[in-house]
Amino acid sequence: ISIPLVADIHFDYRLALASLDGGADAIRINPGNIGGNKRIESVIRKALERNVPIRIGVNSGSVEKEILRKFGGPTPEAMVESAMRHIAILEDMGFYAIKVSLKSSNVLDTIKAYRLISQRTDCPLHLGVTEAGTLISGTVKSAVALGTLLLEGIGDTLRVSLTRDPVEEVKVAYEILRAVGLRSRGPEIISCPTCGRCEIDLFGLVEQVEKALVSLKSSPKIAIMGCVVNGPGEAREADIGIAGARGQGILFKKGKLVKKVREEELAETLIREVMKRYGN
Repeated sequence: ISIPLVADIHFDYRLALASLDGGADAIRINPGNIGGNKRIESVIRKALERNVPIRIGVNSGSVEKEILRKFGGPTPEAMVESAMRHIAILEDMGFYAIKVSLKSSNVLDTIKAYRLISQRTDCPLHLGVTEAGTLISGTVKSAVALGTLLLEGIGDTLRVSLTRDPVEEVKVAYEILRAVGLRSRGPEIISCPTCGRCEIDLFGLVEQVEKALVSLKSSPKIAIMGCVVNGPGEAREADIGIAGARGQGILFKKGKLVKKVREEELAETLIREVMKRYGN
């Protein structure tokens, strides 16, 4: 593969050693379940030899037992204490290529944990909500937690966790970054909710256009509106768009009419115009 390979290690420290020997570009260890300090130290020594960074990945479900007793459960404070303990272990051995994550399935706990640790360390922070859930609920939880933190300037990398194809996770992550103004890649599609004026298959139209433009790297704002009454006006900030009606619709750019288009040609016309102007 041509992208960095990160080995995510649980329970057996020997898997971390084998991954490092096998050429992993980074490893993630979960300190609460990988074993005692000697095992952690053996992984650190190997990572130093290979010049490979380590992510300390603390999850609410794997905080050390004594820390759980101290805080009465996997609280944000408990996760931070676990992370700081293991940062110290690595730094005491002269290892500083560290990234940290503190993940909970609870949105508010996740936000609080990252806020707390951002005040205690300069290590890069990897954001995420663990076990976020299905496409809809997981997207909402990830957007709220990660979006909040990113807008506060907290976080260096992120991962969206969904019970879904990983491709969908990447799409959601990109949209979160776009929404908070940190990164744009691919078109931004704006479309209206259906109402009594909509007389076309708006759902199918949006899906067809979205699939056709999935490989587009530039980031035009594309409007797909369900009627010609308010469509162009409401989407006047779009670079290009279509508004549908029974039998025919219109193609517009920056809110201005370009031409009328037959209903069955709306998607094809929009895709062609977008690729002509914004194609890779």
